[in-house]
Amino acid sequence: MKRSRTRKNDSATPSIKGLSGMISRACLIAKDAAFNIQDYIENSSSLALVAVKQCEKELDEIEREVDQLLPAAITEVTEPEARQLLACLKFITDLERIGDLLSSAAHGVHQLTSALPRQDAALFLEMSRTLEKMLEAVHRGFVNRDEVAAKLVLRSDSEIDRACHQVFRHHFAVVGTNGTSDSGRILLIAQAFERAGDHAKNLAEEIIHLVRGHSLRHTSRARLKSD
Repeated sequence: MKRSRTRKNDSATPSIKGLSGMISRACLIAKDAAFNIQDYIENSSSLALVAVKQCEKELDEIEREVDQLLPAAITEVTEPEARQLLACLKFITDLERIGDLLSSAAHGVHQLTSALPRQDAALFLEMSRTLEKMLEAVHRGFVNRDEVAAKLVLRSDSEIDRACHQVFRHHFAVVGTNGTSDSGRILLIAQAFERAGDHAKNLAEEIIHLVRGHSLRHTSRARLKSD
């Protein structure tokens, strides 16, 4: 029995390293998407818009690769290693959604019929910069199993929520009075950033799960931030 477990550990190592490497790369791609959408909002760079869409495609491809590799890999590993592989699956699911949401936000900016109002542009830049920092911390937390980095992500999400609420307060009345299409699109863009922040929080919680070795399903985020 002991020799059998040793073979499993040896054979599992490439699978875990390979999938972990893919997730590490996916974190950086999502971070690049957050950086590029800043460039697009600030400079209307067509190259930045293309870059955001390319990041989305790359994350989609990594998700497909993980889906293909995971079933075979998970049959070869011990229970602790299986938890690591399942964490990879959870990670790519959230990272792929972040890519989708940022691509949607960039497309929303592109579809505006007039220039993005300065106040909204400033808030969107704040949200995207915060998200970029969160994703950088997610990458560091995943690679180093760094709980401190994960808690930084949990604390930072309130900055995105606050900026999103400012956009909503300003535009909700506008949509209610004259129903401009641009105001509606701007609200959807703000919501996309907020949801991307929520997915980054999910990633932070999964990092803490990996570090502590138990689920955080019934642990409040307020408690996690203060632990």
